[in-house]
Amino acid sequence: MTADDSFGRLDDDDYPAYTMGRAADMLGTTQGFLRAIGEARLITPLRSAGGHRRYSRYQLRIAARARELVDQGTPIEAACRIVILEDQLEEAQRINAEHHRAAESATLTATSHNG
Repeated sequence: MTADDSFGRLDDDDYPAYTMGRAADMLGTTQGFLRAIGEARLITPLRSAGGHRRYSRYQLRIAARARELVDQGTPIEAACRIVILEDQLEEAQRINAEHHRAAESATLTATSHNG
């Protein structure tokens, strides 16, 4: 990958652009917290060629939500489960909205052909 290719991926939410140290700094947490939510399977960082953990912006948003819950007194395992369920609910709502739009479009198309 060239430098130009890497630069173009900066807008990619799933591109693992951040080292563990940088991710921890950005979240205002410890590297141990990032390891703990990895062990709880909330996020799975990619590994660099040298074996170092790398995080994406999407993963940092997920980690930030878990940190909010932990800061409010939620045990880390429960916080990870809550965040996973929130993420699943958001995805289900997105899919449901797509199905509703497709159904409305099909109804409008059928109505215009029958009219």
